[in-house]
Amino acid sequence: MNSTRTRALVINALFIALTVVATMFINIRLPLMGNGGLIHLGNVPLFIAAMVYGKKTGAIAGAFGMGLFDVISGWTLWAPFTFIIAGSMGFTAGLISEKLRGNRVFVYTLAVAAALIIKIVGYYFTEVILYGNWIQPFGSIPGNVMQVVLAGIIVVPLAGRFKKRIAQV
Repeated sequence: MNSTRTRALVINALFIALTVVATMFINIRLPLMGNGGLIHLGNVPLFIAAMVYGKKTGAIAGAFGMGLFDVISGWTLWAPFTFIIAGSMGFTAGLISEKLRGNRVFVYTLAVAAALIIKIVGYYFTEVILYGNWIQPFGSIPGNVMQVVLAGIIVVPLAGRFKKRIAQV
């Protein structure tokens, strides 16, 4: 029992760290698109955590990994929103990956699509709250789409392979 808890703690901590690092160091700032922001690869470890280890690990990696990035990188005002949005993305992607049977590529693609909807809607309303404007947030949607689609292109073909490898260990 203790080794299972220790393993879960280590895996969660690993994916939090991977999410922070991928968000912080593998990104492109977008000063001209929408409201600025980043296109980053932090969604890659978030999706791998969710698809390989499930909804709980996906939620933890997203919420704490991306929320921590916001706190330490000067986007502190965004951190509570990111915590909820990225945590919901990880939870939902993990839930879909756990519950749906069938072609894994289709299931993982559906999980990424659901996470994309959460990201677009979540950050749209976050920007409405922060900027007090219903139109301006539309400018951030292309960057959010690009960010999640890029992560999906990387993760969908790899997640099944990672899951098989983990099962062998």
